[in-house]
Amino acid sequence: MTWDEKIKDFEIFLRFERNFSENTLDAYIRDIKKLKEYAESDLENISPDTIGYDNLQEYIFQLSKQKFSERSQARWISSIKAFFKYLVEDEIREDNPASLLEGPKLGLYLPDTLSLADINRIIGAIEVNSDLGRRNQCIIEVLYGCGLRVSELIEIKISNISFKENYIRVNGKGNKTRFVPLAHYTADLLKKYISEIRQNNKINKKYEDTLFLNSRGTSMSRVIVFLIIKELTDKAGVSKKISPHTFRHSFATHLLQNGADLRYIQEMLGHSSITTTGIYTHLKTEELRDVILNYHPRNNNKFAE
Repeated sequence: MTWDEKIKDFEIFLRFERNFSENTLDAYIRDIKKLKEYAESDLENISPDTIGYDNLQEYIFQLSKQKFSERSQARWISSIKAFFKYLVEDEIREDNPASLLEGPKLGLYLPDTLSLADINRIIGAIEVNSDLGRRNQCIIEVLYGCGLRVSELIEIKISNISFKENYIRVNGKGNKTRFVPLAHYTADLLKKYISEIRQNNKINKKYEDTLFLNSRGTSMSRVIVFLIIKELTDKAGVSKKISPHTFRHSFATHLLQNGADLRYIQEMLGHSSITTTGIYTHLKTEELRDVILNYHPRNNNKFAE
């Protein structure tokens, strides 16, 4: 993993999911590039997934001695915190080394999720009478139905799909392989896409085994998947800020809500630590709290009367 790779991904995230203005986007990326230069020159080229709190604190201290304004210093910290929060959300890191840069530790980050109704509205916004629409339908169904990262989605090989056993062999983060079950509904959609839609496209020889292709017959990019989801979300009237990762979060949350064991969810998501998967138990706890506050008679004003 390199700084340049993660900074580029962060830029895509800010541009397409957070809808940052060009000026704000440029400022954030410029701040993180300065941190990259510091890591390369003063920290023996330490990577973004291993840099620690003490490193970041020393970096901010060195900058503060250069008589920058308090406003500039506040923006550096804001940029750095946003960058490492993104790395946690994208599961590059399990911890956030920037969380203590300002005062007390921030609360646990709880990712946005979609209700099943929202997901159905987004899928319902797809025009499935076109080849492009059928492809996009499969993309959304696989993101949600299999809980994949967007990087895993665009790398799926047809040869790694077993329709006999209904699973996809996924090469995940850290080059770790896992086998993700395919629901019968999702498997049927993929079979039809491969046999009826994909073969109609001109396919670049290098990508003959790649499942999802762009109009040039080559592998899709993360940006294209972001844009597809943004367009469908707007069309469906879903107001939440949604990224490909939102479907992964929703997959895990819905499994947990329906009684799936956290260990099985860990395996399907490809988390190396149960701690990472444990964030979804907090989502369930939040839901339980709301139910109690809304429906428990001891919290009902009429009961108190």
